[in-house]
Amino acid sequence: MDLFYVLLVLLVITRAFGELAARVGQPALVGELVSGVILGTLVAQYADYFPALSSLQGDRVFEAITDLGMFFIMLYAGIEMQPSKIFEYSKQSMNVAVGGMVLPLALGIALGLLFLPASDFLMIQSLFIGTALAITAVPATVRILIDLGKLNTPSGQIIVSAAVFDDVLSLLLLAWLTALISVVDGIGLIGIIFLAFKIVIFFIVALVVGFFAFPWGGKLLKQVKEKELDFSAMLIAALAFSVLAEWLGLHFILGAFVAGVFFGRKTIDDQTYENVRSKVSGITFGFLAPIFFASIGLNLKLSALTEIPLFLFLLIVAAFLGKFIGAGVAAYFSGLSRTEAAAVGVGMSARGAVELVLAGIALEAGILSIPGVTSPIVTNLFSAVVIVAIITTVATPVLLKYIYSR
Repeated sequence: MDLFYVLLVLLVITRAFGELAARVGQPALVGELVSGVILGTLVAQYADYFPALSSLQGDRVFEAITDLGMFFIMLYAGIEMQPSKIFEYSKQSMNVAVGGMVLPLALGIALGLLFLPASDFLMIQSLFIGTALAITAVPATVRILIDLGKLNTPSGQIIVSAAVFDDVLSLLLLAWLTALISVVDGIGLIGIIFLAFKIVIFFIVALVVGFFAFPWGGKLLKQVKEKELDFSAMLIAALAFSVLAEWLGLHFILGAFVAGVFFGRKTIDDQTYENVRSKVSGITFGFLAPIFFASIGLNLKLSALTEIPLFLFLLIVAAFLGKFIGAGVAAYFSGLSRTEAAAVGVGMSARGAVELVLAGIALEAGILSIPGVTSPIVTNLFSAVVIVAIITTVATPVLLKYIYSR
């Protein structure tokens, strides 16, 4: 594989499509995904003209780069998370977050159990669908709230605050699911108990290190003179948490996310925080994230639209209704008006990059292509989840504009 040629092509195309998407009012990741789909279609049709691109699947170097993309996406997501938001509208936000997670999770599991063929991976695949529907990613929504002047309204604040709770709950779900995915031979009751124990150990260690070692390290950083040591310290912490997660049988993205969460303005001074945040953002969205999103697009099969139309339709409906009803009803009974409750339900519907990371993990683990099991739904499950992520991310800002305009 000609690595630099591949990176050149992917980066030019993804950034161009990302800019085009941004100019028409859509998140850049939508354009980057679409560029991957278009490129993948061209490569499949004319493989002889693109030998380097057609041989990407299974290439360990390229997989390592996409793993780095996942690592930095989750690290930046953790850095951007603001735990202080939990205390604003905390009771209402917690109700919204739980309602907006439990119903989509249940709907996803039910769809999996109804449509997927019987196999040793049936429950894991169903949990994967449920977790994918339960995740919320709101960067695009926050941007629209700011544009509409609604960020500081009760509904806007509840959306943002509930998303923080949702991130925490999603993190627990991700820990559980990625650990299950790694157990290829199935898991019994003893295994489940042991798995729960390992997850608890990870979060106990993370909390102790995050609350005690991180502030001490932040004070130490103020006294050192080495250039860019603050950025290196952030990466060392994230890598250490990732190694711990993998050592316990979890996925490395959990370590990256947790390290980002504990890296905040209370750990270090504002200038250092903004400096490191800017560097992580540059590496993530200027290089690795577009490559990762392009790799997702390259694996997307548009045949899902024709081969499993009913399942795909129900998945999209479950994705929207699960959040709209689960989060919206909880918001309404927490005291918001019907319009504001509807805005909360819609605002929690965007899945974005986190769902794509989850889909990439499932694809790498092999739970979406089981030997001996022939089913169009299993074959197209990855593509179906990616399509849901794209549609919810595109539709959420449009629907929010409509609701607030009323």
